[in-house]
Amino acid sequence: MISFASFPSSSHDFSDYSTTRHHPDVEDDIAMDFDLEDGDFEDATQKLIVPGEPLTSSHAFMRGHGTYVDGEEVVGSVAGTVERVNKLVSVRAIRTRYNPEVGDLVVGRITEVQPRRWKVDANSRQDAVLMLSSVNLPGGVQRRKLESDELQMRTFFEEGDLLVAEVQAFFADGAMSLHTRSLKYGKLRNGQLVAVPPVLIKRLKSHFLTLPCGVDVILGLNGYIWVSKHVKESQQEGEEGFDAEAVYSNKNDDIDDATRAAISRVCNIIRILAAQFVPLTDAVLLEAYDLVVEQEGDVKDLLHGDAGDALVTALGGRG
Repeated sequence: MISFASFPSSSHDFSDYSTTRHHPDVEDDIAMDFDLEDGDFEDATQKLIVPGEPLTSSHAFMRGHGTYVDGEEVVGSVAGTVERVNKLVSVRAIRTRYNPEVGDLVVGRITEVQPRRWKVDANSRQDAVLMLSSVNLPGGVQRRKLESDELQMRTFFEEGDLLVAEVQAFFADGAMSLHTRSLKYGKLRNGQLVAVPPVLIKRLKSHFLTLPCGVDVILGLNGYIWVSKHVKESQQEGEEGFDAEAVYSNKNDDIDDATRAAISRVCNIIRILAAQFVPLTDAVLLEAYDLVVEQEGDVKDLLHGDAGDALVTALGGRG
C-alpha cells in the first residue's frame, strides 16, 4: 500500500471538482483579492472563483461570459478561472467544452467516415472534421488525393480510431478543420486515453512529453491525454515514402510488463491530479512520478485511500 508518511493529509472525496482541496499554487491564487484595478491578473488563468463571488466594479470593467452584474459589482456565475482581456472580465468554467484555437494540438476519436472526410470527437461543442486532403497518404505528402484513396478511407482511419491532430482552420458553422500532415500527428496506438477538464491543460512549448520511465504523453488542449509506449525519434522521421502500413496499423506492438505498469501509473497520477484540480504540465507530471516511484507501491494503490491527497500534499511540499 502506498503511504506518504512524511506528508500527512486529510481524506477528501475527489469525485467532484467543486469539493476537493486544491494544489497549493492554486490555493494561493484563490486567496488573492480580486482587485482588478490593482493589476492583479498576471496569472489569471489559475484564479479559481465560485458562483456568486464578486469580482470587480461594474463601472470600471465590462462583464463577459460566466459573469453577471449585481448592483455595482461584476459577479461570477460559474465555478472556474478568471480571465481578463483589457476591460472585459470573464470566467472560464471548470466543467465546460473545449474552446478551440488555430494551432492547438488535440487528441480525438473518429466517430464517422463520410465522403472525403472523417468526423472527429474532440470534446468540443460539435464534431471536428478531418479532410482526406489533410492527411499523409502513401507515396509522399504532396501527391494529389485520388478516387482510389477515397475508396480506401477506412484503411487509414475508421470509427473508433484515436488520433492526434492540429487545428488548421474553422468552417462557417464553427466546426474545427484538423490536419495530420506531419508524422508526429496521426493514428494513436500502444497506449491509454485519459480525459480531464480542458481548463487544466496549459499551453506549453511542446505538448509531446517523454518521461524517463519510457512513456510518451500527449497533452491535448481539448482535455484528452494520450499515454503510450515510448516511440524513438528515428521511427518518426522520413515523411517521404513512409511506411503507411505501420503508420495506419490498428494492431498494437508487444509491450512488456514494466512498460504496461508505467503507463498505468502515469494514467492514475493524471487522474489524481485532475481530481485535485492541479494544472497539468511536464514539470508537475515528472515530480509526481518521481514521488510515486519512491514509495515502490502497487499501481492500483494510487486510487485507494488517502494516496491521492498525500501525493498532492507532497507536490506542494517539494514546490
